[in-house]
Amino acid sequence: MGFLAFLLLGLIAGAIAKLIIPGKQNIGWLMTLVLGVLGALLGGWLGSVLFGTGLEEFFDLSTWLLAIGGAIIVLLIYGAIVGRRGRRA
Repeated sequence: MGFLAFLLLGLIAGAIAKLIIPGKQNIGWLMTLVLGVLGALLGGWLGSVLFGTGLEEFFDLSTWLLAIGGAIIVLLIYGAIVGRRGRRA
């Protein structure tokens, strides 16, 4: 998969993860892209370790499920860190 396709995958996976996670996330499209790309990397790594499959092709269902799952995990971690920091103030 090419670099631009991976960025597009990360952006869409991050946006879908934002829709799945309940509550309001105050992040823009650039942070959605960053979290989505990190989530796609995490999902691809977890998929290769656990299932023996990674981020293969752009139009493969397993690629999208791994990227969205990873983006959900990264978004939950980000929300826990930012939410915890916001409560202290």
